[in-house]
Amino acid sequence: MSTIYDFTVERMDGTTQEFSDYKGKVLLIVNTASKCGFTPQFEGLESLYQQYKDQGLVVIGFPCNQFGSQDPGSNDEIGAFCQKNYGVSFSMMAKVDVNGEGAHPIYEWLKEQKGGVLTNGIKWNFTKFLIGSNGQVIDRYAPTTKPEAIKNDIDQALANK
Repeated sequence: MSTIYDFTVERMDGTTQEFSDYKGKVLLIVNTASKCGFTPQFEGLESLYQQYKDQGLVVIGFPCNQFGSQDPGSNDEIGAFCQKNYGVSFSMMAKVDVNGEGAHPIYEWLKEQKGGVLTNGIKWNFTKFLIGSNGQVIDRYAPTTKPEAIKNDIDQALANK
């Protein structure tokens, strides 16, 4: 796989999402959790999405239960939580594993493209990947990086579309 556009994933509602549908867009991909100390970042992610969606930013959440069992619910429960508590309107995909033998191929590719500190593995919920309009990874951000701290990089990526 050479770009993000080569992947297909399952959406929360069970339908298929082809990433080729996002060609020419800037993507912010985040592994999320509903019961994590970083869960309030949903608010910042939604704010970024609202601010930049008309300029070509797409925010995509992938719920993951691999870190402290902080997202044990079903896809329906997770979706309802995100909407009710944070007004999430950006795309949420079906729950995935981001590490290990069962890791979703899109996360294997993301980690290969932009490794982490000490290891390429995802270390916790709310690790973020910014993807340029060419389908290539621009940067990777730690869970502690607040969404608003990425604004300059998003501005630059959108300017380079």
